[in-house]
Amino acid sequence: MAVDLARETALKILYDITENQAYSNISVNRHLDNDKLREIDRSFATELVYGTVKWLLQIDYIIGKYSSVKLKKLSPWIKNVLRLGVYQLLHTDRIPVSAACNTAVELAKRYGHQASSRFVNAVLRNISKNIDNIPYPDKSDIASYLSIFYSHPVWMVQKWIELYGKEFTEELLKSNNQVPDFIIRTNTLKTDRQTLLDLLHKEGINAEPGRYIEEAVILKNPSSISNLETFKKGYFQVQDESSMLAGKILDPKEGETVIDVCSAPGGKATHIAQIMNNNGTVLARDIYEHKLNLIEQSCRRLGIDIIKTEIHDACDIDENLIGKADRVLIDAPCSGLGIIRKKPDIKYSRTENELKEITDLQQKILNIAARYLKVGGYLIYSTCTIQPQENLEIVQDFLAKNAGFKLSGFRELMPSALDISSSEEGYIQLYPNINQTDGFFISKIKREK
Repeated sequence: MAVDLARETALKILYDITENQAYSNISVNRHLDNDKLREIDRSFATELVYGTVKWLLQIDYIIGKYSSVKLKKLSPWIKNVLRLGVYQLLHTDRIPVSAACNTAVELAKRYGHQASSRFVNAVLRNISKNIDNIPYPDKSDIASYLSIFYSHPVWMVQKWIELYGKEFTEELLKSNNQVPDFIIRTNTLKTDRQTLLDLLHKEGINAEPGRYIEEAVILKNPSSISNLETFKKGYFQVQDESSMLAGKILDPKEGETVIDVCSAPGGKATHIAQIMNNNGTVLARDIYEHKLNLIEQSCRRLGIDIIKTEIHDACDIDENLIGKADRVLIDAPCSGLGIIRKKPDIKYSRTENELKEITDLQQKILNIAARYLKVGGYLIYSTCTIQPQENLEIVQDFLAKNAGFKLSGFRELMPSALDISSSEEGYIQLYPNINQTDGFFISKIKREK
């Protein structure tokens, strides 16, 4: 029996992620750049990888319950063959048990030996017979139960229970395991949303208006985005609605000077330029040249020429820019715990101890970037996380130490379908389970003196 190419590719990617600590998106892109793979194979391999990573804690727990050999004693290849098999058994509807088991056995033969294939077959067949009777942790220890059942580290679950309570946390965990909408932003410098929707439909893409932002479009069957004529012509940019909201709330005006201190990959910078009708100056900075190159490529495709890119570390003060900016955007480095739906490996790469280092960095960047504002200017501090210590607490600490700055309400800039009362006070927190967006924090600060 020939080894299934899509599943074998998924196995290699999973090995790369779990054994070499590769980033999932980078490893997926590298391995799928293969002429032997059909589009359907690429799609299936991608689903297998992200699905398995998403449910990894639960999958490993279940393997541990039905394997006679401890997980840490299994060879990495066989361990990942089992993981792929368990994912297909538990979390896909269209794959028959026989297909999941048989293809896993063939992979075990190629990446192990005859005994390995018999072992894999026995474990998967045993799990398949007991799918409705998996012995999950007892609910009396709710954090442990939710951790395994929804495949999130227990420290993270405990933290969210403390912050939000059990019911909210369970809904958040459920939402984190769902596939998010694929959102694009209409480039209004070249077209309008209805025209873009019509063109996408002609290209075979099922698209509909977004939930909140007038430029937003939801793609229901996205595939090979970069091959679409609408993309090549610069009619849209991939960007989540929560991210678009940051530009809307910054509310830049034509002719102004805006500094984006942590700009890459440039979605917000290009949106800001678009809001400014490509009239003014946007200084987009980052510490990596290759990331700035991506921003420049996007600008050429989108028809934007007011963005100037510069290599600069946001932690280093630029004396030449003090008091020069009308608006400043800080999309701060963060834990990323609001985008677990898109990058499930974030769950496992973050630790509780890292949060202190991240908040120190965020405070430093905010204190420096605020000095670039003119009196009367506005600053957005945003993150893609839901941790208060990275969000409102950072802002409150800054305001307590800087009397010339205060939060500025922005309720009039909010979409009508997104009514969040704290916008009147100058900040909002979005949650995937509440708002169907990335988990995202946005605050607006004005320099008064």
